[in-house]
Amino acid sequence: MTAAACRAPLDWPTLIAYRLGELDPDTEARIEEHYLGCAECSRRLDELSALAEGVRAVARASGVTAVVNEPFVQRLTERGLKVRAYRVPQNGSVNCTIAPEDDFVVARLEAPLAGVTRLDLVNVGADGRTEMRLEDIPFIAETGHVIVSTRVATLRALPATTLRMRLLAVEGNGERALGEYTFHHTPQKPTEGPA
Repeated sequence: MTAAACRAPLDWPTLIAYRLGELDPDTEARIEEHYLGCAECSRRLDELSALAEGVRAVARASGVTAVVNEPFVQRLTERGLKVRAYRVPQNGSVNCTIAPEDDFVVARLEAPLAGVTRLDLVNVGADGRTEMRLEDIPFIAETGHVIVSTRVATLRALPATTLRMRLLAVEGNGERALGEYTFHHTPQKPTEGPA
């Protein structure tokens, strides 16, 4: 089957579900039968796989600050990666650190998300100004929290410091703060070897 002859191209959500192994066996078999005979869908699956590998490589290096979901965190731990997790209540704070064996650090920011249609995450500097803003972040209101994965390399390099994040509901008439989250970071002291 050529790309021009493909009358039922596989959409991205289906390809993603296939790539993640989330389809039932019958659907998976139908997808495989189609993409093995369809050059266009096979090419799209190859592109998706290459993109997934790139994202995985950046995530493994903890090279980005990102909003993630529970299944992502579960997959990390299932693959044997060490995930340090903090739960921060709405307008609360947490004492935190990062150990040498930690591969990822995530924070579950609790917030009243019911009725929110757009959510932004802001890193707030010591002077109260916005240092970084992630706009229109993904969230599932029913969970009552947002999971943020912070760059491990950045955290390892920090001295003792206080970091702040803010969740903002963006609405037609402006924005409103849903919560502010304070992280009191203490670096891990290197372990000393034998004298």
